[in-house]
Amino acid sequence: MRPLLKAPEANKLGRVKYYLLISMVSLVACNNNTTTNNDKGKTPSIVNNPYTANGLDTVAAARKPTMDFQDTLHEFGTVHEGEKVSHEFSFTNNGKSPLIITSAVGSCGCTVPEYPHEALEPGKTGIMKVTFNSTGKNGHQVKTVTIHANTLKNVHTLFIRAEVSKK
Repeated sequence: MRPLLKAPEANKLGRVKYYLLISMVSLVACNNNTTTNNDKGKTPSIVNNPYTANGLDTVAAARKPTMDFQDTLHEFGTVHEGEKVSHEFSFTNNGKSPLIITSAVGSCGCTVPEYPHEALEPGKTGIMKVTFNSTGKNGHQVKTVTIHANTLKNVHTLFIRAEVSKK
C-alpha cells in the first residue's frame, strides 16, 4: 500500500514540516469526539451558547436555565480540628429549560461538594451538599466550591467559612 504523503527526502526542513503536518492530522483525527464524559446524552439545545459574533442573542438567553441560590455563603462558626461538617445549599431553576450541572469542585481536598447529576427541570429545586473536613486545619478557613452549569452565567461560586480550633 502506498502512503498518501511521502516524507520529503531532500532537506531537513521539508521533513520537519511533513512530520508536523502528520502530527496535526493525527491529533485532529484522534480528537474528533466532541462529547466529554460530563456531556454524554445531553442534546445540543440544552448546552447551547447564546453568545454570537454579533453579541448576546437575547431570545436564546431568555430560554436558558438559572441557578438561583438561597445563599452562597455558610458560616460554620468554630469547629474542632478533625471534625467533618456539612451544609446544604438550596437552589432553584427559575429558567425555561433544564438545568445541567457539569461539574462542582472544591478549592481543596478538604471541601467536597455533592450535586444532582440529572437535569433539573424549570421550577424545581436542588441541593448542593458541601462537606468540610477540618483535619490538619487551624485558624480561620475560607473555602470555595466552583460550579459549572449550562446557565447564562455558567460559573457559580459557593463559600464556606470556619474557625478551626486545635483539639
